Amino acid sequence: MAAAPVWSVDPRTGKQREQVAVEATAQEVDAAVRAAHDARGALTDRTVRAAFLRTAADALEGARDALVETADAETALGPVRLTGELARTCFQLRAFADIVDEGAFLDVVVNHPDDTATPPIPDLRRYKVPLGVVAVYSASNFPFAFSVAGGDTASALAAGCPVVVKAHPDHPALSELVAKVLRRAAAEHGVPGGVVGLVHGFEAGVELIRHPLVAAAGFTGSVRGGRALFDAAAARPVPIPFHGELGSLNPVLITEAAAAERPEQIGGGLAGSMTLGVGQFCVKPGLVLAPRGPAGDQLLKSLTEAVSGTAAGVLLDHRMRDNFLAGITERTRLPGVESPVTPGAGSEHTVSPGFLTVPAEKLAEEGEYDLLLEECFGPVTVVARYADEGEAKAVLSRLPGNLTATVHLSSEEAAGQGRGPELLAELTPLAGRVLVDSWPTGVAVAPAQHHGGPYPATTSTSTSVGGTAIERWLRPVAYQNAPEALLPPELRDDNPLGLPRRFNGRLER
Repeated sequence: MAAAPVWSVDPRTGKQREQVAVEATAQEVDAAVRAAHDARGALTDRTVRAAFLRTAADALEGARDALVETADAETALGPVRLTGELARTCFQLRAFADIVDEGAFLDVVVNHPDDTATPPIPDLRRYKVPLGVVAVYSASNFPFAFSVAGGDTASALAAGCPVVVKAHPDHPALSELVAKVLRRAAAEHGVPGGVVGLVHGFEAGVELIRHPLVAAAGFTGSVRGGRALFDAAAARPVPIPFHGELGSLNPVLITEAAAAERPEQIGGGLAGSMTLGVGQFCVKPGLVLAPRGPAGDQLLKSLTEAVSGTAAGVLLDHRMRDNFLAGITERTRLPGVESPVTPGAGSEHTVSPGFLTVPAEKLAEEGEYDLLLEECFGPVTVVARYADEGEAKAVLSRLPGNLTATVHLSSEEAAGQGRGPELLAELTPLAGRVLVDSWPTGVAVAPAQHHGGPYPATTSTSTSVGGTAIERWLRPVAYQNAPEALLPPELRDDNPLGLPRRFNGRLER
């Protein structure tokens, strides 16, 4: 049977644009993985890795116009958003190049023998080495930053790991273009093109996670798809690390004092955050705990005005549109659920933003209202009106893990008075990033960033954004009593590479 064609589709019309490739067979997945495996040696030199990453960033910028045009045709995210995302992607590549140059990610530790210790310490030297080929599963909603040249790929290459990317079906033509740019950048530094493999198709993604030469995987997508791959990674004869970002509700708690102090600002900010990118951000606030009473009413009035003034938009594909409309219908059928601004179909190909309200007490116990505690991908949020602090706390206690959790406080509460510190402590177990008086949409690429959280937000404790994302693709190894002549240069006493390290208990920079 012939392999199925892969088409580029315009989400604005639902029509196929062009055939891009065909779905990869098991043999083609095997060839891609083996080519990546054979390219490992070319990444051994950190100088080459850093130069490759910088050249890749330069090359992507050089192809910006063509890349953004192709991305917009396949995603309808718009040139402004996509140009910014491409800039973020290039910044991220260069940031990892700097990390490679610095070398601190290797965590070099040297201990000379100490016979006076109990028990005696032999000569021990420890650092981190790359795992091997990394399977990368592209996300739909970030065609640059979480796709072929995105954070998983950049951090894996920085660690010294080749990648094989499973392209997302929402932007296959863009995936092919970006892969070609990366391979050309690799060639400039003598790195084989197989260092960045690309495959298409659902079955190819399954074959990829099962391949014995794949050493780890990074995924951004749905709970259902991510959990299936996570289970497959664990069920292999040799299980592998699976770093998946699966889903997140990103709860927001607004105190009564905050609602009374600045209802217009909070309502407007919430509207902007929940509708940004047509609600297709993984950190979109999907559940908001707001007080009952006059302060909460004023906040909802502001939210209503702002959301009502937001235009309809196109989702990434028609399957997502259908799921969004079905999800809204299912939620609005629940008794007591109201829609001050009803989300739904805008036109044949668009959706209109809106929000739902529900008494918080209905979410405090297990039952049919648990549906409102599940992520609904698109421009909608659920506002749960709480009568007192006990109701709000009861809802928070039932939430699964999240990427983010946000609290909006009054100026006095933010200064440490009242329940401010207590609320921050209550939110901390729920998420990997806790925000105060701001909004979660927008994930800065910075050394201190953490983009992850308790399950089902992610399947590991690692981050997929920021410098420490490189740690996912490394493992520590220690050498004991190895002669100096046999040691890798990173672990020799004279430190020929000038690496930061801990030498006999002292930190050397």
